[in-house]
Amino acid sequence: MTQTTELPDAATSEVRSFDLLGQPWIQVLRSDGSQDELSLLQVFAQADDVRHVLGDLATQEFALVRLLLAVAHDALDGPADIEKWAELWGDPDCFAPVQTYLAEHRERFDLLHPVTPFLQTPGLRTAKDEVFSLNRIVADVPAGEPFFSARLPDVGRLTFAEAARWIVHVHAYDTSGIKTGMVDDDRVKGGKVYPLGTGWAGGLGGVFVEGRTLRETLLLNLVAADTEELDFSADDRPAWRREPSGPGSDGRSATGLRDLYTWQSRRVRLHYDADGVHGVVLGYGDPLVSRNKHRLEPMTSWRRSPAQEKKLGQSPVYLPLEHDPARSAWRGIAALLADRLEETSSTEGPLRLRPRILEWVARLVTEGHLSRRFLVRARVAGVRYGTQQSVVDEVVDDRLVMPVVMLHAQDHTYAQQAISAAEDADRAVRVLGDLAADLARATGSEEEGPKSAARAEGFDALDQPYRDWLSAMAEVVDPFEHRSAWQRQVRQTVGRLGDRLVAAAGDAAWEGRIHSDTKGGTLWLNASLADVWFRARLTRALGDPGCPGSPGSGEGDATFGDDGSHTPQPTPSSDTDDAVTAPEVHA
Repeated sequence: MTQTTELPDAATSEVRSFDLLGQPWIQVLRSDGSQDELSLLQVFAQADDVRHVLGDLATQEFALVRLLLAVAHDALDGPADIEKWAELWGDPDCFAPVQTYLAEHRERFDLLHPVTPFLQTPGLRTAKDEVFSLNRIVADVPAGEPFFSARLPDVGRLTFAEAARWIVHVHAYDTSGIKTGMVDDDRVKGGKVYPLGTGWAGGLGGVFVEGRTLRETLLLNLVAADTEELDFSADDRPAWRREPSGPGSDGRSATGLRDLYTWQSRRVRLHYDADGVHGVVLGYGDPLVSRNKHRLEPMTSWRRSPAQEKKLGQSPVYLPLEHDPARSAWRGIAALLADRLEETSSTEGPLRLRPRILEWVARLVTEGHLSRRFLVRARVAGVRYGTQQSVVDEVVDDRLVMPVVMLHAQDHTYAQQAISAAEDADRAVRVLGDLAADLARATGSEEEGPKSAARAEGFDALDQPYRDWLSAMAEVVDPFEHRSAWQRQVRQTVGRLGDRLVAAAGDAAWEGRIHSDTKGGTLWLNASLADVWFRARLTRALGDPGCPGSPGSGEGDATFGDDGSHTPQPTPSSDTDDAVTAPEVHA
């Protein structure tokens, strides 16, 4: 419900209140599978009965979890060290101080407050007093592509609860591009502010850790202040403990986790009536350069940037490693587990840094606060922008369940085998794609389409089996044998897919045609020869289950002849390193 109060300077004016502490606005999935909507106070009070937060998009869920973490960090003022964290983990009422904390800051959590509206700029206006469509803050209405949205053709109105969720999201993920300038913003040129980048989280490959309940999730991501890989400041505080932002920016930098989790990358003001929100004013807020923020931002992987190092004349330079929408989370598991595992190209630092949030969980298991068999979900969320970051093209949404032994700082064996198993799958699927390309070449057809389709089918067929294999590692005694079992499963799965491709190749492929090889000769390529090559490549990629000493690493320069024997000859027909030479057939 909403309530009204009078403005101090206009007795006839009214302003409504929507108290986020008491009004339900955060969507959740309860442990019994039912969905609900809770207030901020209820979320913390009932966190042990909630499985996880729900969002209209995965990115909204990510932004809301970061908001809850900022509240928890600030209310608990820490935890100061891992021992304090362990006390919280063992205390069912660990979030009790949050209730008092939120009550102290209740005024800053009123969505419609006349002076300090939640995460908004009071009085924000353009020179022409324009009020824009809510499409500007609702990310599931793609700019210029409304035909695939559930909100056709415009977002005419939002409930106050919906608007609160999108306010949190717009600060994190708003698009870039030219925006209308705000009055008193000194960045305005000709009524516009030129591109200053997306919201802070929009440049991240977002990752956080999920437990069995929301309580576990918040605690697993509540990094202690004695964590060596991150910097902590006594001045770090969230947005609601700072003065409300004006239209412009003072150019300040982030002070720590609480600041970054609530970073005000936009200036926003909602327009509403008694029935809800009907418009918005939206402009640029505080821009923030992502370069070398790896000691402040824990919820993304990081990559070395040689281009930036050369440009700036300094090293190392780390940038966030964004998610690839075309790759499932398990295919990118190396980015989640590496940095301790990979060989570095220089003494200045590793090529990649895994998310510091996973480094924190690694510390919890290494120091014995979590069982090696404890299962966590790496929650992955992110955005792929298009057209100079002015529109949202794709949203990345995935989960990867894995035992925490994968993160153990002193025992890398399990992590290494998990990464190698993903590479096994990648090599096998590339071999499947090569088979599809060879079959197409045998008929004189275009190769890339069949190759891409075969690879997509291969990864799809291995997706759930890999996830099951990874989860089962929690109970595994011998990770090497576990990987061998995976290689056999991959060989069977991909082998069956190859059988289907060959069977469906058609008469033209079985008849074949003459092709040139790499040595200047010719060969007769047909479905039968393509199948021989496929079997030999698959053996090289995964090993032969009937020959214990057979190659299966996919490494080395040797190729295989049509009888499977080793030969140093280069491949005549494939674009992979696992290719097979073929006998010459001269026309």
